[in-house]
Amino acid sequence: MKRELRVIKEASLFRFQTKRTDAEVWTYYDNKKTKPPAADVESLIEILERKYQRKRTPYSDLLLAKKMLADVSSPR
Repeated sequence: MKRELRVIKEASLFRFQTKRTDAEVWTYYDNKKTKPPAADVESLIEILERKYQRKRTPYSDLLLAKKMLADVSSPR
């Protein structure tokens, strides 16, 4: 099943929204109570790396996403 993924940068955080194509409601990850899946953060990093190479996103966004991946991957 395909999934849609949206990422919005807001106040130095990335907010993730996901939904299956057959679903009507979005699942929100606010990075405080609910963390996004690591695979979704890795996808974001890949996209940001390509955008950074073309000078379409600042390096700070890429660093922020990599920090988020470290937070999501580490067990608490």
